[in-house]
Order: sequence, then structure tokens, then C-alpha cells
Amino acid sequence: MRSRAIAFALISAGLFGASTPLAKILVGTTSPLMLAGLLYLGAGVGLLIWLRGRLKRIAAGDLPWLAAVVTCGGIAGPALLMLGLARTDAATASLLLNLEAVLTALIAWVAFRENVDRRVFAGMAAIVAGGVLLSFEGTPTLQSGVLLIAGACLAWALDNNFTRRISGGDAATLACVKGLVAGSVNLTLALSQGAHLPAPGTVAAAGIVGLFGYGVSLALFIVALRDLGTARTAAYFSVAPFFGAALALLLPGETAGWAFWAAALLMALGVWLHISERHGHKHTHETLAHEHAHVHDEHHRHEHAAGWDGKEPHAHPHQHGALTHTHPHAPDLHHRHRH
Repeated sequence: MRSRAIAFALISAGLFGASTPLAKILVGTTSPLMLAGLLYLGAGVGLLIWLRGRLKRIAAGDLPWLAAVVTCGGIAGPALLMLGLARTDAATASLLLNLEAVLTALIAWVAFRENVDRRVFAGMAAIVAGGVLLSFEGTPTLQSGVLLIAGACLAWALDNNFTRRISGGDAATLACVKGLVAGSVNLTLALSQGAHLPAPGTVAAAGIVGLFGYGVSLALFIVALRDLGTARTAAYFSVAPFFGAALALLLPGETAGWAFWAAALLMALGVWLHISERHGHKHTHETLAHEHAHVHDEHHRHEHAAGWDGKEPHAHPHQHGALTHTHPHAPDLHHRHRH
């Protein structure tokens, strides 16, 4: 499960990172806020078509967290970023966006008490340093948009931590709802500011980029959160700029300088530190009732109603009894204990 979660986190980062240079091509055809709306709507509508009536029920207890996720990550984050970009040069903005990973980890470690050791901290530091090096385009300056971009990073950091609270739900359904709501709100805001819908070809292109770069990417990110915890998933996701930079090299006239390769080494070191992490100790699971996709491992020793076809993984409401044992683990859905 951990290996699969790491792969999903990296694929999620790759899809989102690849969407960035593609979205930049579309920026000149419409307003930034309109583009954000089209990207999110592409994610929501695309996943809705793919699910075709297979949307899963969202637990009542998850609805407040989902509302917070949509508000912070789908509405406040893009709006603050667009306002900040209008007041800040590209070099400063690129550097500031690395704050998201740092703030995500700090909130996870301080507010939600995820465990962190020197190896995990060093891995996060190496990945963030690689991102800073990759995005460095000149001397940053203190401008009026700095606080707005920092606010966007904080909104997305809160979004990441809130998403962890609902990561046991169906990932595609959650990503679909976020895309539909956030896309509709951003599109409405853009139209209210006088923006116009771009040509149908641009709308279609934005929808396709949004489906994979925002929709599929977010669904994979949620599954990774379930098995890795917030800080570790955010660390893997922070390599997204590298995938974007690598894709940009395919464009005519683009070359890889020393900063690209130095950033690649730093990010590879950080990912290796996280992949090779081993955390294990005696811990106690409290009684817990929830619903999520699972196999019948040592944490899922429960009976089933008549009619179960024996397929795994599967999802249904189930209850965990109290259990004390020792084994290597990550801060996943079943290991959110204090240390």
C-alpha cells in the first residue's frame, strides 16, 4: 500500500507539473481567473462523465471538511494568486509558491501532530530547496502582491490538511465535487469582472488539461494522503515543478542549465530520504468506525454480510476494535496517533 501511495503521489505531481506549461500557453487567450474556472470545471465535468452515475455517497461528517477544502483550495487560493500575480513580478511569485509545501508540513506537524523525524525533515528541506533553485529567476523583491501570494499558499496548505480529514472517502467523487463547485465559482467571478469565454477550442483544451492536471491528479493525491499522511504526500507532490520544467524543455529554444540539474539532484535526494524512511513502534488503535476501500490486512479483521463476492479491495462501513501492536507504518488513515 505504501509503495502504491508513493507512486500515486509522484504521478499526481507529474500530471499537475505537466499542466503548468500547458496552462501557460492558454493564459494569453483569456483572463487568469477565467482559465482557473475552466481548468476546475474541466476536472469536475470530466470526472463526472467518467464516473457515469457511480458517484459515491459523501458521509455527513465529511461535508464540513469538504466545504472547507473547496473554499480554501478551489476558491480562495486561485483568487489570491491571481490578485497577487497582478502586483508581483514572475521571479518573486515563482519563489513564493514554494511556501505551499513548507506551510503544509508545518500545519501537519504542529496542528495535526503528524510524526516527523530528522530524515523526513531533511527530505522535505531538500525537495523545497530544489524547488527554490528551479524557480529562481532573479532577485526577489518586496512588493504589494507578496502577502497575497503567501495567502494563496496558506489557503492551499490548509486545503491539503483538510483533505486528509476526508481522504477515506471516494477520491474520484471528492475531486469531482471540488472541481464542479470551484470551477463554477471561479467562472462566475471572472464573468462578473467582465471576462468573456474564449473560443470553443480553447475551452476544450482547458477542459482536457484540467481533467488530467487537476482532476485525475487530485484523485491520486487524495489516495496518497490516505496512506502517507499530509506532510509526506506534500513533499512528493512538491517535485511537480521539475516535471513542468522537464516538459518545457521539449519546446523550441528551451535548454536545461545547471540550476535544472542541481534541482533534480536535490529533489531526487529528498524523494529517496522519504522512500527509505522506516518508522515503527508500539502503538494503540482506538475503536473506530468508518468507510473506505481496503483489503483484509491485520487492521481489517471484520465479518461481512451475506452476499460478499470476495473481491478486494472493496469498500463498506466497518468498525475497528481496539488493537495494540508494533510494525512499521506511516501516518496513514489508521495511524494518526500521537507520539
